[in-house]
Amino acid sequence: MYAASRLPPHTLMERAGLAVAQLTLALAPHAKSIWIPCGPGNNGGDGFVAARILRDWGKCPVVTRLCDTPPEQADALAAFNSAVTAGVTFQAEAPWRFDACVDAIFGIGLTRPPDERCTDWISRINSSMGPVLSIDVPSGLNAETGCATSCHVKADVTLSLLTLKPGLFTADGRDACGDIWFNTLEASGNAESCALLLAPPVAFERLHKSHKGSYGDVAVIGGAHGMLGAAQLAASAALHSGAGRVYLISVNTTDTQQPSWQPEVMARGMGDLDFQHVTVVAGCGGGLSIDSHLAEILRTAGKLVLDADALNAIASSPELQSLTRARAPGSTIMTPHPLEAARLIGSDTQSVQANRINTAKFISETFNCAVVLKGSGSVVVAPNQTPCINPTGNARLASPGTGDVLAGMVGALMAAGESAFVAGCNAAYRHGRVADLWQGPEHLTAHGLAASL
Repeated sequence: MYAASRLPPHTLMERAGLAVAQLTLALAPHAKSIWIPCGPGNNGGDGFVAARILRDWGKCPVVTRLCDTPPEQADALAAFNSAVTAGVTFQAEAPWRFDACVDAIFGIGLTRPPDERCTDWISRINSSMGPVLSIDVPSGLNAETGCATSCHVKADVTLSLLTLKPGLFTADGRDACGDIWFNTLEASGNAESCALLLAPPVAFERLHKSHKGSYGDVAVIGGAHGMLGAAQLAASAALHSGAGRVYLISVNTTDTQQPSWQPEVMARGMGDLDFQHVTVVAGCGGGLSIDSHLAEILRTAGKLVLDADALNAIASSPELQSLTRARAPGSTIMTPHPLEAARLIGSDTQSVQANRINTAKFISETFNCAVVLKGSGSVVVAPNQTPCINPTGNARLASPGTGDVLAGMVGALMAAGESAFVAGCNAAYRHGRVADLWQGPEHLTAHGLAASL
């Protein structure tokens, strides 16, 4: 490890163990008996150091080990020997009662499913009444992908050391980690980031002399019979996200009567607009009726958001796939959920969720566009950009129509001049943030979400 090589031996592990002990004390100040199950690697070494320090502070840590032989890694071996010398209690079996637990079993070193003994330990951890702190990542969670084994620790707090791991924030990570804390251990490094966390968007100042034409036009195309609400939600979201003008084109009607549900939105027919000069949001509630219009949309739209049934149509048509790839770089963004993503690449949702970042990158490279792969920890990617993971949002967004709202938000930001990638990042962050700050009825609806933007 680069950081460790620049420091005296065992320095990083000592710092890690101290950080763990300090956070354990803050998390459970009145805990006396603290169970620290330790694995065979450096994660276990961090646990040994934490146990020694907690004992020095008057606590009663109990350490159990997966392996009966001494650790193989030099740092972990030194930490083990130091804990033994200090009189830390080691025992073969997990205690039945404890006030708090420090999970030091696997961390980022997970390479296999837990064995029977480890499974028993994880079950005891998850059924305990006291707080659980995991070191680096909860045992059983893949630090890179966020995929968890069927038996994994569900922590109250996770302390990520040196770097934040992408798996903490996507797939199963958010549910497994609890609150996430970060400690650099005062180490410097030069490793290139494999992903970034989205930050709050920079506030956009509207000039006093501006007018509705300053913020671009959005045309939402979708709303097949029985699914008009999806297109209406996207249009409403575009309006509430600041678009200058918003048009709604229903794919199976020629009715252009002014909508009563949102009088600011203008109804138009398919041939009424020059798509080159508007940002098109295509697919929300489009059904099969969107298919016959997509070729024209892909050829003529200056800026394009592809969602829902537009993605399904592209997935089943080589011609539409070619037209998508041929579009100008930076002009297009796809916003699939995992099933739509699977259809686009001829895969299945389990494979998509097994590596969300790589899946999003593959879709982006295949179709020459930006991508927002929706889900827990939405992933935003674009060609030649570092992938981003959205830290905002919660289970309130597991509600019909919230994806249509996101598509409309992206369209409004692109219409205002943001690139497809930046619009995807900013819309995803704000979309989740509204859900995080929601103080309305217990259940958040897409209509309420759009109106709260």
